[in-house]
Amino acid sequence: MSKFNECVADYLKQSKDLGLDLDEALLIGVAKGLGPSIYNIDSSKVSGSDQKELDTVKNNFLIKKLGLKDSPALDAGIKEVMEKMGAGNKNKYRAVAYALLAKKFGKEGIYS
Repeated sequence: MSKFNECVADYLKQSKDLGLDLDEALLIGVAKGLGPSIYNIDSSKVSGSDQKELDTVKNNFLIKKLGLKDSPALDAGIKEVMEKMGAGNKNKYRAVAYALLAKKFGKEGIYS
């Protein structure tokens, strides 16, 4: 199994374990979009308690990648996704979080 497929398998497992019901094709698309960052332990995960990290998710993913306008709804969406992934979960995969955000904001089509 390739390293990429191993990562996708981890994302699918986390999605299943957390009851997130994410589509495999969406997870694969998001993972491809993240490029080599999925192989780095630090950049492959999101810290839900670090405001700087959450601002990066908002600015670089929601605004730049998904093309959304900055609004309080973006912060609320990020908070909701972090809660779905579990406050005590130290392994919030970035690809899973981004897939959830794309789904939440109806932007899955970007990855199809």
